[in-house]
Amino acid sequence: MCGIVGFCNLKQDISHSKDTLIHMNQTLAKRGPDEDGYFLEPHIALGHKRLIVIDPKGGKQPMTYTHHENTYTIVYNGQIYNTKELKRELLEAGFEINSYSDTEILLKSFIHYGYDVVERLNGIYTFAIWNEKKQELFLARDHFGVKPLFYTMLGDTFLFASEIKALLAYPGVEAKINKQGVCELFGLGPAHTPGTCVFQNILEIKPAHYGVFNQYGLHLERYWKLKSKEHTDSFGTTCDKVRFLLEDSIKRQLVSDVPLCTFLSGGLDSSIITAYASNYCKEQNLPPLDTYSIDYLDNDKNFVKSDFQPNSDNYYIGIMKNAYHTNHKTIVIDTPELAKTLEDAMIARDMPGMADVDSSLLLFCEHVKPTATVALTGECADEIFGGYPWFFREDALNSHTFPWSIAISERQHLLNPEIEKEINLKEYIDMRYTESLSEVHILDTDSRETAEKRKISYLTMNWFMQTLLDRSDRMAMYNGFELRVPFCDYRLAQYLWNIPWEIKALNGREKGLLRYIMKKILPDEIIDRKKSPYPKTHNPTYLKTVKEMLTNIMENPNSPIIDLLNKQDIINIIQTDGSSFKRPWFGQLMTGPQLMAYLCQVNMWLERYQPKIEI
Repeated sequence: MCGIVGFCNLKQDISHSKDTLIHMNQTLAKRGPDEDGYFLEPHIALGHKRLIVIDPKGGKQPMTYTHHENTYTIVYNGQIYNTKELKRELLEAGFEINSYSDTEILLKSFIHYGYDVVERLNGIYTFAIWNEKKQELFLARDHFGVKPLFYTMLGDTFLFASEIKALLAYPGVEAKINKQGVCELFGLGPAHTPGTCVFQNILEIKPAHYGVFNQYGLHLERYWKLKSKEHTDSFGTTCDKVRFLLEDSIKRQLVSDVPLCTFLSGGLDSSIITAYASNYCKEQNLPPLDTYSIDYLDNDKNFVKSDFQPNSDNYYIGIMKNAYHTNHKTIVIDTPELAKTLEDAMIARDMPGMADVDSSLLLFCEHVKPTATVALTGECADEIFGGYPWFFREDALNSHTFPWSIAISERQHLLNPEIEKEINLKEYIDMRYTESLSEVHILDTDSRETAEKRKISYLTMNWFMQTLLDRSDRMAMYNGFELRVPFCDYRLAQYLWNIPWEIKALNGREKGLLRYIMKKILPDEIIDRKKSPYPKTHNPTYLKTVKEMLTNIMENPNSPIIDLLNKQDIINIIQTDGSSFKRPWFGQLMTGPQLMAYLCQVNMWLERYQPKIEI
């Protein structure tokens, strides 16, 4: 896991630009605290920040290899999980392999297979490969966009980087926002349209896409998408295949040369990961598995049961700890540091994000980092197995918009009245919603319910899941820490995509099929536990803290947020503890305190990045 950066100009000699390259690369220092490396030729500059996970000596980057009188150089961020199979194919093709680094395997696989290499990869990755003879740069991003890759053009120069801040460090690249940026920020935020950013002229390589930059410009190509086809497997075969794909994904992701752990909440998803990881440690005669959970000071005292958060985690964590004899530690976060870290979380994303849902994960990873470098999490199970409330709630299913973000009118009225005259958030959201649904292929054999659930599943995987994956990558990598997501395996997602909803939601339960196939693996109380989302603080002092932060912002006449948003609406939010905003800002967790924290992040972002607003 690392950070990558580079720029290419085929019309000018840029080999003198090392200082610029170093400056851009240094903005990614937190992603790769262990090593850095540079490659400069007349028309290409590549930089790399490394977090060592596999093969410390053999994985140095940029990595260059000469084959048949042509030279190829790679910078790469991620982990390839089918390295063994690729290595076997390369050896059979006559390649020499000099390390056990997946970087070498990836580079030589590209040399062997060309652009088609992306169709053979199983992993989380972004990478760029310079082909010296063809004077061509190839870039690719993994199937679901677990790893980030942004780009922009400045004259004849093509620039790319793992994070936006690195692009903004290049002379002449400016932070600008137009009408579309405002719609992204306040209509969809903290989600964003795949391929776009809030900043004007800064884009991202979409998940499951590759790009080629050469004398003809930049060409983008999609190499994978979910395919709809009739599910003909029996129930028993379906269970066997799901179980095999999940087990295989988890085992592939347990390979590491550095300390590895799991995040354990006592929920179904993290418990599955922990069970398999613990058994793997026993099979390999390794020490007991380290597991970690997050909690907040006085949370048990202040917890209030709700439809979205029906129970707290501690009881269920104890069940798993005792069943699998893990070495467990709970990280307890206090209110002041949760609020104080909101700015760091915003910087990690280069955007306002999920408020304390972000900052808590950033702190969680910071506390775990001294004893581990890699963690496996249960992220993405809800998206592919159908675990969220909106898969079942009629009001969400009939909302005709993104069900995790239905407060459209409230968002519109939050805009500064002068800006509100120029921008129609609903129109923009409707356009993105319709655009995304047009990509869903419904089969004639699909039941009405399966057809509807295909649509909501597609939206969830391509929008909501992407927001959570962005969160996981940025908050973890800000600490030089790697999060792996075994449920986000494209083979598993593809197979689940075509299983009829009646089977996926077996017995009418969220993730019913997953619960059924795990009955012999997990304790009954874990199997039967109702879904509970990522834990948030219920401590009233957090509300008080963010309320004071936002009040101070609004009392400062120079606060930039006042130029974008409706000052009276924000004051109403403060005075009512957020209840004047009738529906959650985003998802299940961003209610009153989180909305106020989000607005604080918006102001922090405007102050730090100082974008030019052109409406």
